[in-house]
Amino acid sequence: MAGDSGDAALVEADRRWAADLVARYFGSTAVVSRGVSHDTCSLPGLIARANGRRIGLLQYRQAADQLEIVVLIACRPPQGIGRCLLEAAKSVAQSQACWRLWLITTNDNRPALAFCRAVGWRRCAIHRGAVAAARRLKPQIPRIGHAGIPIEDEIEFEFLIGQRPHVRD
Repeated sequence: MAGDSGDAALVEADRRWAADLVARYFGSTAVVSRGVSHDTCSLPGLIARANGRRIGLLQYRQAADQLEIVVLIACRPPQGIGRCLLEAAKSVAQSQACWRLWLITTNDNRPALAFCRAVGWRRCAIHRGAVAAARRLKPQIPRIGHAGIPIEDEIEFEFLIGQRPHVRD
């Protein structure tokens, strides 16, 4: 990105901006994935900046040794903002000894599906009908999405940065 001043941790002074951005893209500050409603106002995150301006947001949650990307928004796609934020998230995951990063998008979100594949993430699951359950937690989820496609399924992508620990029986 031209004039790039890097990615930095989301700090208290960025919280209002982040909440407004998430609400604009997701209809509220709540984001649902795999049956869990996330309050993004309390999630840690990373902010991409260029020339002193905020241009992207990534918010995540760590569960055990995995890092879930809950929010990824590039304010000016396609300029490499999302890619830079994901690279920064990989560094966070490695510093926390996580072996896997993962995220959920929906079946209608063709730009996100193409982006995930373009940056080397692997589609690892299709959770058919999962959005119906998500709507019970967040009724604002629309029924029709990008290009008039019914929003029905959650699509899970992953990026492996280590080996899955062996579980003893």
